[in-house]
Amino acid sequence: MRKIANVVVFAIFLAAIALALSGCSSASSDPKDNTVAATVNGQDILLKQVEQGIAQQSGGKQSQLSQLELAQARLQILGNLIQREVLFQRAKAEKLLPTEDQIDGVINQQKTQSGMTSEDFEKSLKAQNLTMEGLREEARKDLAIANLQDKYAGKISISDKEVEDFYNNNRQQFVNARGVALAMIMVDPTDNSAQGIQNDAKSEAEAKLKIDNIYQQLQGKADFATVARAKSEDPNTLARGGDLGFASEEDLKNNSFPAELVARLFGPMQVGDYTEPVRFNSGKWYIFKLAERRLTTENLTLESPGVRQQITQGLINQRKQILNAALLEVAMNEAKITNNLAGNMLNNPSNLGLRPAAPGANGSPASSPRASASQQPATSPTANASPAGAKPSGSPK
Repeated sequence: MRKIANVVVFAIFLAAIALALSGCSSASSDPKDNTVAATVNGQDILLKQVEQGIAQQSGGKQSQLSQLELAQARLQILGNLIQREVLFQRAKAEKLLPTEDQIDGVINQQKTQSGMTSEDFEKSLKAQNLTMEGLREEARKDLAIANLQDKYAGKISISDKEVEDFYNNNRQQFVNARGVALAMIMVDPTDNSAQGIQNDAKSEAEAKLKIDNIYQQLQGKADFATVARAKSEDPNTLARGGDLGFASEEDLKNNSFPAELVARLFGPMQVGDYTEPVRFNSGKWYIFKLAERRLTTENLTLESPGVRQQITQGLINQRKQILNAALLEVAMNEAKITNNLAGNMLNNPSNLGLRPAAPGANGSPASSPRASASQQPATSPTANASPAGAKPSGSPK
């Protein structure tokens, strides 16, 4: 059974790459911007990249973090940057860099999935202190690392016996359960502009007006997925045109779907129909489209459509994860990495190398730490995983 999935889309994409893009932002006169946090084979990773990563991760609320929380966040983010740089350098050494056309394709795909015009896309980048040049550089790294991982994953082969053994040991997983597949359009009366949402409703009145206008568009035979990409305020489902995936009756109830709405989805609604605007207790407005419905539970066999392919791909993905971990381990061992930030923490255990110790400082917000420019840091790759089976953060509650 395909559960409602949490899908990473444009706004999340920008958040994920902000760590490395921070180095491509406009220059600052703040001297700590040029402080080296780590080096990977002589390539600097600057403290400002770490700081911008913390700002992105905390939603701009880094001032509310304690000194200990900041120290932990800095080490984690710097570690990710080091790994990313190590893998990128290895991909470059193995001549696996993407072409400019491939980078164009990735950027154009992000524009399309965002539902933004080119002008709005540029504005969204600017609002997050990002540049198109930086975006292209991160796309280059993403593609290069993917090429490197695919080079080794391409050697994986799965036998028929492995597939059959997995099925026989996991029969309980191969069930088409009773449930519905849904797509949605969501409008939130709170401000979501920081997530890259365009034409964002920022009040109850604006939200009601927007959802009613969307409903009128749908009644005028507008394509649901197209409208969802352009108007929905749920960043987790934008790229898939509002697709939420498959959900059981229990899933819907656990996500606070009103009982009468659940009854309609499993009763009189026809596949392809959509609801009128529905307001949840959270204050958010939704329009749901019924994409598929199964009223009985069906046990699947190994010969049922898609089962062999699903098992084979799952086994390949498991091996890929192990190979990727092994690849990273080897690449890290072969790289010359200097982590100045971690070294400063060891040298200054009282304040973790962040700032002079002060009475009562342990629980108070910490200022930006400074690493010695004489020490040098390292970087690491960001894993782009699509969590399967998880409820989307935008699920109605």
